[in-house]
Amino acid sequence: MDGTACGSNDTIDVDRSDRGYRGWLKEAVRKVQADAQRSADTHLLSFPLPERWGIDLYLKDESTHPTGSLKHRLARSLFLYGLCNGWIRPGKPVIEASSGSTAVSEAYFAKLIGVPFIAVMPRTTSREKCRLIEFHGGQCHFVDDPRTMYEEAVTLAAESGGHYMDQFTYAERATDWRGNNNIAESIYQQLRLERYPEPAWVVATAGTGGTSATIARYVHYMQYDTRVCVADPENSCFFDGWVRHDADASSDHGSRIEGIGRPRMEPSFVPGAIDRMMKVPDAASVAAVRALERVTGRKAGGSTGTGLWSALRIVAEMVAAGRTGSVVTLLCDPGERYLDKYYSNAWLEEEGLDIEPHMKTIDTFLDTGRWGC
Repeated sequence: MDGTACGSNDTIDVDRSDRGYRGWLKEAVRKVQADAQRSADTHLLSFPLPERWGIDLYLKDESTHPTGSLKHRLARSLFLYGLCNGWIRPGKPVIEASSGSTAVSEAYFAKLIGVPFIAVMPRTTSREKCRLIEFHGGQCHFVDDPRTMYEEAVTLAAESGGHYMDQFTYAERATDWRGNNNIAESIYQQLRLERYPEPAWVVATAGTGGTSATIARYVHYMQYDTRVCVADPENSCFFDGWVRHDADASSDHGSRIEGIGRPRMEPSFVPGAIDRMMKVPDAASVAAVRALERVTGRKAGGSTGTGLWSALRIVAEMVAAGRTGSVVTLLCDPGERYLDKYYSNAWLEEEGLDIEPHMKTIDTFLDTGRWGC
């Protein structure tokens, strides 16, 4: 046999090394990681409650991220995950299905590393979010039925040769829930010198479900006694699916509360990790953000209201039971993105939402410590 010929037992070797791509990849990862180094931690704000209750309520203010929302953390993790898996390539677009805030943050990171970005979004997404996506160089691709976002994003990725980021699948796995400066570790670090450093409850809301999964897993991993509650808006299937243990639960309507609530049980929502869920009326969510502005001077988006309403109910339970401790919820994004929605009486009337009974519930509670009638 010729010494250069290969026998049947010889190694088959295919080398796809690409120095140009690896150089681009190293620089892209460096830029994304540098963004985290430039960003200080987000604030933990105190919501004023009567001292005699012996209960502290905090809001983790995620609106102070460079792109103004909780989704900045997620977008950073998703980009690092996609880059390190070899899914995001130079010159190829990143496509995401989003109701707005994740798309704003992903547009920012796409621009940072120099790739195109397309957001597949419901047509009802707030105008301000659309403006911010375009400001960061992204493109808005609208659908009339929110349930078709996923398929449309997959189609666009296939047609363009780009990468469908798919936050609803990868949110719970792209973030290191054991620590590494995730939101849960940050909360506990900031509470270290407070009078109740281990909160009785952390209240989150769910869009992908990734944040609640991260917090709950971290709590279990660190062996804390904290319990985790997820607040769900109207027109979302998460609550029903969790109560019925139904992975196929669905909803026929899109959520009015942008950023949270889904028409299907998303892969990143981890029902077994959380302790409790509440189904919150949309009018109550709006009432809560308006109460937040009155009490603290801070405007916030509707998802913050959903979580705050549930947190206030939990505080009321603690007051009634004579328990002391702390409760933490999230300030997810700024209310200036929703001036045409949650801060518009015309929008409330158009949607048939009456927030006055819920405002009265909050006012009565803050005055007396009693919830409801």
